[in-house]
Amino acid sequence: MKESHFTNNSCGGPISVYVKDGKISRIRPMAIDKNDMKPWTITDANGKKFSPPPKVTIQPYVMSERTRVYAEERIKYPMKRVDFDPEGERHPENRGKSGYERISWEEALDIVTGEIKRVRETYGPEGIASMKPEHHNFGNVGYRLGAFTRFINILGTTQIEENPDSWEGWHWGATHTYGFYWRLGTIESYDLLDDALKYSDMIVYWSTDPNATCNAYSGQESVIWRQWLKESGKKQVFIDPFYNYTAATVGDKWISPRPGTDAAMILAIMHVWLQEDTYDKDYIAKRTIGFDEFKRYVLGEADGVPKTPQWAAKITDLPARNIKALAREWASKKVQYFGSGFGGACRSAYATEWTRLSVLLQAMQGLGKPGVSMGADCGGAPYNASVYFPGYADPDGMLFLSRAAKKPAINPVEQTISRPLFPDAILNPPIKWTGIGFCAHSLDEQFMKMSYPLPGQSEIHMLYRYGSSYIGTFCNGKRWVEAFQSPKLEFIVTQDCWWNNETRLADIVLPACTNMERNDISEFCNAGGYVADGSSACNYRVIVYQQKCIEPLYESKSDYKIFRLLSAKMGI
Repeated sequence: MKESHFTNNSCGGPISVYVKDGKISRIRPMAIDKNDMKPWTITDANGKKFSPPPKVTIQPYVMSERTRVYAEERIKYPMKRVDFDPEGERHPENRGKSGYERISWEEALDIVTGEIKRVRETYGPEGIASMKPEHHNFGNVGYRLGAFTRFINILGTTQIEENPDSWEGWHWGATHTYGFYWRLGTIESYDLLDDALKYSDMIVYWSTDPNATCNAYSGQESVIWRQWLKESGKKQVFIDPFYNYTAATVGDKWISPRPGTDAAMILAIMHVWLQEDTYDKDYIAKRTIGFDEFKRYVLGEADGVPKTPQWAAKITDLPARNIKALAREWASKKVQYFGSGFGGACRSAYATEWTRLSVLLQAMQGLGKPGVSMGADCGGAPYNASVYFPGYADPDGMLFLSRAAKKPAINPVEQTISRPLFPDAILNPPIKWTGIGFCAHSLDEQFMKMSYPLPGQSEIHMLYRYGSSYIGTFCNGKRWVEAFQSPKLEFIVTQDCWWNNETRLADIVLPACTNMERNDISEFCNAGGYVADGSSACNYRVIVYQQKCIEPLYESKSDYKIFRLLSAKMGI
């Protein structure tokens, strides 16, 4: 039988999916007619022209999508924990220990809707909590902020709010240094590739391995950019404890500080600039405040500790001469600073100090002058913003399905829980914290006083978990297991494609299908919302009709269909 060809999209780029005899036979980067591509051109300072090839690229892991679809860990049927009886003994202490038995979809839907109704009537809508993953199957309808969010907003739940754990340091630190919170503090990238090729002399990559990570969503689109920079004669310096893959390919210099000591290294560079009077005094005078006080700190006049290269050498395990040499070369050239928006340094302990100091570092050299800028390493290609297409988080909380629907769905429940504090909310309430999670509307949101439970509100007694596992990525995962086994959580339902840590802690498990088994639509690397125009990390804007390639395996159903079935049962 001849192979059929389908288009789809993934968290790592657009793909062509080939199907033979009803099974996926192979996956490759999306085949695109070259006539559809309209390459842009950048001319560097030497008159050399650079244009992207007429193709799209994907992350290497995307080549395993076929294996993911047919994985042994697929959840095949609706399942019920063997010692869970919604009409009798529930045995929450056995979550994660007991086995499961297969049940029908009708029985599963009856149990889930019955528990939703019972908890709402007994405790109010806030008695139900909803939890979604960072990333799951790609698409606008079937993504975590599509059908699931619309369903829980119609229902009304206590939402477990995600924390911006991809760029913590920028979110909580840098925002208060340059007042830029629209991308949750991550550095802006518009047209920085053009700026680097035309005006920069040197590129500094700090805590980033762009050829390996490639900004996740944007495939390997930007790998060619580093080669262009090399061909253009730009010196490329890498600061990373690990001699990373990009440094090995295009790096001219590798500097390896002790992990977590990046802030000390920045202070020492600043100390050299202050002592040798090699910073942009005009920029400092006109575009900054508080410099004199900060200068006193760096020179040691405020605390008696000069932040010299010798001082930093003891902290960073770097020779003082190397720090001094970097500082002098930096001051003598126009430097593009790629302090990665998602690298390890911004996720480490006290990452806020490195990110804040990164902003101040470039400010001392005239941040924003031609060739002297700061951006994310995999963003900044010429971008055509004339065509609007919604990202999965776009725009400003009005998510894709709510925009498409005749009536928006707004969650009536004000009570929330910060995700890292979920175990404490279950095991040791009441709890208090500051900040609402993704603080994308104003800096003031980071200072909002939060608490759980809210006055007059019920604690949660049911959890609806949707999507992939992350329990193993949090500190003290054992405490999460204890929370899931608490009798306070009278019912847990999980909806997912694969068995993982969290699915094995549920009472009812609903099998969802993958994005290969349903229709959807999305744009390559476009999250929208808090990272609007993120597809500037790609060489082209590519909007993908995600075709249903095969029928849902076993008894799995699309997320959209599952929420429609539940809604119908509940009369909503």
